[in-house]
Amino acid sequence: MTVSLSRSQTPLSASTTLTPTSPVIPGATDNSKHLPQRRFVVASELIELVSSRPSTSSAVFVYDLAEQAGFGSLTKAWSQSGDETASVTSLQTRAGAGLSLVGRLSQSTSKDAASGSILTAYTSPTGLAGMIPSLVHLPAPSVTSRLVIQVPTVTPVGDRFNLSPSLASLNPALSVLPDSFTVLLSATPQESVDLAVAAYRLPTHVIHLFDHHSSAREFGALTLPPLPSKGDVGQDVSSVLEEAGYSYFEYSGDDSAHTVLVLLNGPLALAAKSLAAQTSGLGILIVRVLRPWDEATFKAALPSFAERIHVLDDLAPGAHHGILQMDALSSLLDPTGAGPTVQTHGLSALRLQELLGKPSSLVQFISDLLLIPVELPPPFSAKESKLLVFSTPGTPLSAVPGRIEQTFATSSSITSRHLTEYDVFSRPGGIAADRILLTPKSSSSAFVPLPVVLPISSHSEGVSTFLAVLDQSLLKSHTVLSHAKNGSIVLVATSWSVAELLSNLHMDTIALLKKRNLRLCTIDAKAAALQFAPTDSHFHNHLQAVLVHLAFLRLYLGPRASQSTVSKVAEGTYSGSFKGVQLAALIERVWSDLVEVDLSFASLESDETHQVEWKDFEFNAIAVSTVDGDTIVNGARLGSWHDAAKHLLFPSAFTPEGAVSKDEQYPQLPDLRPEVPDRTFLVTCTVNRRLTPKEYDRNVFHLEFDTKGTGLKYTIGEALGVHGWNDEEEVLGFCRWYGVDPSRLITIPLPGDVDKAHTRTAFQALQQQIDIYGKPPKSFYTDLAEYASNPTDKFALQFVGSPEGASTFKKLSEKDTVSFADVLQRYPSARPGIEVLCEMVGDIKPRHYSIASAQSVVGDRVDLLVVTVDWLTPSGTPRYGQCTRYLAGLKVGQKVTVSIKPSVMKLPADNMQPLIMAGLGTGAAPFRAFLQHRAMLATQNVPVGPVYYYFGSRHQASEYLYGEEVQAFIEDSVITKAGLAFSRDGPKKVYIQHKMLEDVEDLVRMLYQEKGVFYLCGPTWPVPDVYETLINAFVTHQGLEVTVAADFLEGLKEEERYVLEVY
Repeated sequence: MTVSLSRSQTPLSASTTLTPTSPVIPGATDNSKHLPQRRFVVASELIELVSSRPSTSSAVFVYDLAEQAGFGSLTKAWSQSGDETASVTSLQTRAGAGLSLVGRLSQSTSKDAASGSILTAYTSPTGLAGMIPSLVHLPAPSVTSRLVIQVPTVTPVGDRFNLSPSLASLNPALSVLPDSFTVLLSATPQESVDLAVAAYRLPTHVIHLFDHHSSAREFGALTLPPLPSKGDVGQDVSSVLEEAGYSYFEYSGDDSAHTVLVLLNGPLALAAKSLAAQTSGLGILIVRVLRPWDEATFKAALPSFAERIHVLDDLAPGAHHGILQMDALSSLLDPTGAGPTVQTHGLSALRLQELLGKPSSLVQFISDLLLIPVELPPPFSAKESKLLVFSTPGTPLSAVPGRIEQTFATSSSITSRHLTEYDVFSRPGGIAADRILLTPKSSSSAFVPLPVVLPISSHSEGVSTFLAVLDQSLLKSHTVLSHAKNGSIVLVATSWSVAELLSNLHMDTIALLKKRNLRLCTIDAKAAALQFAPTDSHFHNHLQAVLVHLAFLRLYLGPRASQSTVSKVAEGTYSGSFKGVQLAALIERVWSDLVEVDLSFASLESDETHQVEWKDFEFNAIAVSTVDGDTIVNGARLGSWHDAAKHLLFPSAFTPEGAVSKDEQYPQLPDLRPEVPDRTFLVTCTVNRRLTPKEYDRNVFHLEFDTKGTGLKYTIGEALGVHGWNDEEEVLGFCRWYGVDPSRLITIPLPGDVDKAHTRTAFQALQQQIDIYGKPPKSFYTDLAEYASNPTDKFALQFVGSPEGASTFKKLSEKDTVSFADVLQRYPSARPGIEVLCEMVGDIKPRHYSIASAQSVVGDRVDLLVVTVDWLTPSGTPRYGQCTRYLAGLKVGQKVTVSIKPSVMKLPADNMQPLIMAGLGTGAAPFRAFLQHRAMLATQNVPVGPVYYYFGSRHQASEYLYGEEVQAFIEDSVITKAGLAFSRDGPKKVYIQHKMLEDVEDLVRMLYQEKGVFYLCGPTWPVPDVYETLINAFVTHQGLEVTVAADFLEGLKEEERYVLEVY
């Protein structure tokens, strides 16, 4: 049936007020310079803008937990795109996080402290809690040396990783924060921006906690205050806040209130403040400055009539008191009993979510505190519209909410707020939920977070005045329609006909539609767009979003809607046409295709016998779009939205299945090591050349592999994972001894997926996959005992696997270096079946070798530098390193399965940063790649910084690895200075640390003043000596205390400027 407009809701305003002037589509982050000019922006983007400017910060440190909270990716993208930012460094959150910041600001330990440095760090509440123990070592702040930590308050909680604004992780860590810190809390978008700017004017170190759960991520109209210069510092906290228009505490509600709630500034405080505005006898005191705690100002902010004070604080499970509770108690408890009574209430993260997502829960909670009923404020107002849109991320229609918002962005009479949340767990590909709130600019209502105004929670009673479902499959799986207000419009974008739609709707859904008298309208945007563009084209995809947007406008305008009215409203967005298609033609198509479904004929009876397990939308992901168009979800760049849930579960380890597309030029070979989770490549050996003399006792050899046609790409410093094979003769000998036919087909489950398996011969499995000559763990002895038919073998195996057999196991493992095959031969009656044995032993792990070439120089080639590992057991049995033996025996033309592994050995982004490279033996491999790349830059006349190269081995004549190349690099000035240590060539042993002592003043200058990077690669034994050499150098030539020098080196580690790759 055709849509009847007579029953539509009254629009928010007349069409004459809806004449925007082509604003930028929200979310465009093409350049940070454009942000201040955009009228509709996100507060968190402006906070990143403020924090990353060279005028406010000397350096920005982005911790991984901040990126996982959706904050920091833009700063990194701006820096990488050449935008004008402060120095940006990525850091991992780990034990001792924060020592880098301490080292950078410590007096007499850092050139930053000496020259003046305002450092900024981004981290999450959890990351901050782990950082605070290090911050106690920070030096006192000064006008030219301060630390500002921007903290987006959003934290994953529960087994579903739902995101919460809880600060529970900071209790009790904040209690040990030094007095040199100011802790600011902001709640509204504008306040978040204002306090982010004010943080750089405070004369203290600063922690700024802002609501990134909702408010700071809203699109809305914001004003960016003037940015201060580094020397523009206020007199004290109070004066800086006053100049910004804020105070330590904010009281609202009844001036004569007998009951007062004290809360940290945040979403719950704003929700309570809204209730207090219409509740007699209730007051709300919001804490905006937690440190320094101002007891006098706190007490003065409370109404004189207050008799009962309730302090609400976020607490972790098992905690009893939070820092706010302790501050309030110490300020208000009067031994004489003359003061008000004080009660504390700890809120878990889950309880906080309930109070924010279910208004009735918050009302009941406050009623219980007041001991009188509190009325739930009306969820609907004739003056506001609450729009809710559900879609699938990354699809053509996911752009619709942005277009709706754009319509109202520059309206002179309407204020628009827009918030997007993602659920990547409840459905493959994820779900996007967009809340849009439209209110008159004349409204005096206090700011309330959108999740409170328009909750999306289970058992929803429905508050949305307009609801759109842009993926028809959601109607069959999720409770999306439960959020629609009685009598409101529901728009479904669907390819189903009306009959198909009704047949696909569950009887529960039809019952809800009828019970709430919902108006169900549909449009087939994909079919409608075919009139103007061929299917599957980008233009066709864009047109789908435009058509659904126009359908929304027709329904939103209600009785006032006409084709000319919709055209006038959309004119500011599309300027009369969309990429050559006249707007009038698109509107006419919407008028003909928009259909209202007659539900009077829909039956509540169904042939379905199963109960649908309806799913609720849960907020567990934040997405950020970067300069280069990438989508980053919780800190991970996605191959597709289907990968998002796996990235949340395994942020550091997951490699998306879709990362290698079937349509890519060089797809993964499906039969190439299917048991290996890594992306593998089949390369060809072209060179296998021994570098040491044949009579020399160490076989160091150089390998080259042809990668042409494989798609293998690597960056300088990465490692090549070699998936080596066991020795052919040994495997055949084992098969004969074990009594298994080498050609017998066996089936082995794929690791991590019991439903999948691959089939190969026993010989192939034992040679190419199963680590039969690897070192067995203790559990193998216990497991193998179950298959022993001889009681002696059984008891012996059980003993080795028991706690009492620890010393025996240690001898077998470390002295005798027995393999799985050795154990089987020692206890021959233990004979599990070959398939069982393969599962018990497990797979050969790839061995990783630093790549000794720069692909920018050698092209379709990858080089390795390898030393053969072999030894004799106490009994005289020869042993061999499995993979080096395999590589040493490679013939030219032989195929090898490899993979790529990232490494800490990375060149700095700035070519002018000095490089100090220390390699022992085959540790020279990554430095050969570094030098090749620097030599290439020199041929291109690219300015580069100095390179100091230290190399150590036993004899120059036998083990000066790549010596001819190194000498050429020295002659061409690619290497500024070389320190060559051949320990056995002279009367006295000389090692690389001795050569470093000859250049110690240069090393100190490069590391301390010129942002130099120190690398050490090779065996572990020189690490303490090299470390001691550098510490002594800083003490002697920079005047540092030993502990301060150690902190400085620790800081260099966090900045990835003291890099160790040792083995």
